[in-house]
Amino acid sequence: MELRVTESTDNELSIEIAGEDHTFMNVLKGALLEHDDVSAATYDVNPEQSGGQTEPILTIKTEGGADPLECLEEAAVTVREKATSFRDAFEAAA
Repeated sequence: MELRVTESTDNELSIEIAGEDHTFMNVLKGALLEHDDVSAATYDVNPEQSGGQTEPILTIKTEGGADPLECLEEAAVTVREKATSFRDAFEAAA
């Protein structure tokens, strides 16, 4: 997975996540929106409206002085924990 920051301020981060599709992006966006300090999280994969961009760009806006990069890291940990929990439950059921 390749990441490239396209915009960064104190309360907003836009990051290109190469090689991912709606499946991963929706899961990551959902985890971000569960975070108390994230006021908005969205992604764009529409090349016609994005100047020809083909890789998804995730945009995170935070409030309360939260660092959007730290919120992204916490969301990634949440996704990993949920995936592990699901895998364990699936294996136990099989």
